[in-house]
Parts: sequence; C-alpha cells; structure tokens
Amino acid sequence: MTKNIMIVGVGGQGSLLASKLLGHLLLKEGYDVKVSEVHGMSQRGGSVVTYVRFGDKVYSPIIDKGQADFIVSFEKLEAARYLEYLKPDGRIVVNTQEIDPMPVITGAVSYPENLIEKMEKKGAAVDAMDCLALAEEAGSSKAVNIVLMGRLSKYFDNISLEKWQKAIEECVPPKFLELNQKAFLLGRG
Repeated sequence: MTKNIMIVGVGGQGSLLASKLLGHLLLKEGYDVKVSEVHGMSQRGGSVVTYVRFGDKVYSPIIDKGQADFIVSFEKLEAARYLEYLKPDGRIVVNTQEIDPMPVITGAVSYPENLIEKMEKKGAAVDAMDCLALAEEAGSSKAVNIVLMGRLSKYFDNISLEKWQKAIEECVPPKFLELNQKAFLLGRG
C-alpha cells in the first residue's frame, strides 16, 4: 500500500532537506520511494509543495486531491490551502507560525483567523505546535524543518528513533548535526 506525504510551505523553508531526509530514510527501510522536485514559487516567497510517496511500488511522485496521508506544513495558511489533498483519515502536522502572504503584506486582506479550528471543523486531525520556538531553542530558526520531521516521526511506529537519527547523520552536514539532532528530539516531544 502506498503512503503519501505532502510538505508545504512558503519559499524554500527547508522543504528540500525535509524531503531528502524522508526519501533517504524510507529507501533504507526497503520502500520504493518517489520524491518530487519542489513545485511553486520558492524564489519569490510563494507557496511551495514537495511530494513524498512510498510503498511496495510507486509509479509517480504526484499526490492527487484526497490522497495525502500527511500534510507537513511550515505555517498554518499553507496547511489550510492544501487541506483538500488530505485523506479523510489523514493528519496535518503544522507549525503554528504565521507567514504573511503578499495580499496580507500589501494590506489587501487580513491573515485568516482560527485556521487550526477551521481545519478541525472540516474533519482534519491537526497536530499543531510552535516549531519556530523549538527550532530557536535548538539553536537556529532554520531548523523548523527538522522539528517538523521530529513531530512526523511520532506517527511512524515501525521506524525506530535510532533509524531517524541515523538518517539525519547521513543527510545533514557534520557542522550542523548536533543542532539538527536537538531540533528533531524537541519536535518529537
């Protein structure tokens, strides 16, 4: 059975490292894995999405609406934007940070309120946490991606903490390893 993970955010925000880490870990676990390139407007600070699909045999990295087992989001509005991709029994893992899109920055609209509650009212299981604060506690605001991976790891009962940590060792430059390991454990909780 194929599982589908969408990583969504604004700009680059570390989605490349998050998808690389997942792809590396899942390949080592013996799955067939397809990881898409980053789609969207990363250079312009726009919405971006990366797809990670894994299973016995995967033919395409693209995830259709209603097929995502997980949406991992770097900020609330992006999680809400991609809600229609979530399976009925899927889960959203989201950083509670609010990154203003251009219409908010220009004053054309306000940032939507109560997004977590709105997603839950639509039936989504939402695991929301302040990943930015945890990343800063680990030593760098840029570690939000690894905090999110730590949180996501809680939902993979079949993959041990040690295997996640080994994948981080193999994907992160040595000078950033300690920081990223700490961020991962803070996200895991």
